Amino acid sequence: MIYFDHNASTPVRPEVLAAMISALAELHANPSSAHREGQRARAAIERAREQVATLVHARPAEVVFTSGGTEGDHAGIVGAAWALEARGRRIAISALEHHAVHGAAQVLERGGFAIEHVPATPAGTVDPRALDSLPADTTLVSVMLANNETGAIQPVSELVARARCRGMRVHCDAVQAAAKIPIDVASLGADYLVISAHKIGGPKGVGALIVRDGAPYEPLFRGSGHERGRRGGTENLAGIVGLGVAAELAARDLDPERARLLALRDRLERGLKAALPDAVIHAAATDRLPNTVNVSVPGARSDHLLMSLDARGVEVSAGAACASGAVEPSPVLAAMGVPRELAVCAIRLSMGRTTTPAEVDAVIAAFAESARAARALAGAALKGEGGA
Repeated sequence: MIYFDHNASTPVRPEVLAAMISALAELHANPSSAHREGQRARAAIERAREQVATLVHARPAEVVFTSGGTEGDHAGIVGAAWALEARGRRIAISALEHHAVHGAAQVLERGGFAIEHVPATPAGTVDPRALDSLPADTTLVSVMLANNETGAIQPVSELVARARCRGMRVHCDAVQAAAKIPIDVASLGADYLVISAHKIGGPKGVGALIVRDGAPYEPLFRGSGHERGRRGGTENLAGIVGLGVAAELAARDLDPERARLLALRDRLERGLKAALPDAVIHAAATDRLPNTVNVSVPGARSDHLLMSLDARGVEVSAGAACASGAVEPSPVLAAMGVPRELAVCAIRLSMGRTTTPAEVDAVIAAFAESARAARALAGAALKGEGGA
């Protein structure tokens, strides 16, 4: 099987696995214990905190370990909204956000907060000027750094500047951006930033929320002083160690890997367009992640194409939600104004550290065959309906 679904999850790097096995075997004590073994466990966590901070150019004291991106988004958004409640009970999220951000907004909405939705442009980005029309009592804006479906990179620093002028704090989901493009949380200006280990060669079930120094914040999990009082619960030590090693390796390899993936992405897009001239690459005119291609082939429905690719040994993600035999367009593509008949044909191809040029060429060939098969299936279905 050829794995082209790295935006969903990445293979654990061998160095990460080795570090986690060592932590599980040797660091058995509670990191909060004052004795020698407890302090060895604590030292391992603090080392990982430094490694994560280095990847995103934050201060180690700003790093809060979480169970992953979803918890990080909930903690950042809900925790900030609670802390800012005296100023207003309204937040804003972009139309391009991950489901985790929409979920956090729903939690606040159940508690009486109002939610504003910032529209997307046809290019797949958020126009910073859109923040100017938000109500005055908006306290927080959530805009991701890079979209998980199209790879479109958002103008976060410009959005932050607009938000600052309105007295708003900014939350940024950087889960897809980490390890693919440089992240400097200070340059971006975001108050809260989230990453996840399993997107950067680390284990599932661990991530980090960066809470910038001075940013208002209230913890979701309480009752203990873990993570400097910002996240209660005994730390997932082995997972945190794995995240730290993955972050260190990602920082080391970032520049050469980004260049390598960009060359592979260009090769993939050229091949797809040569084989399928009417294929549409979404957000193609926008600065995108170097590993991500979101493509629609008119007439080749995503669920049919996904099954056909899987049968040919290629693992990808559909850019549309399939349930009970019906296909619904991705909310992200819908927000961009992509016509429904094209959006329901979207497929996301995402590459990573293990991807090779030979695999790219094999995927191009398999994709062209699969698209023809999916189109034939759609045509047969139409004929059947006409005959009925």
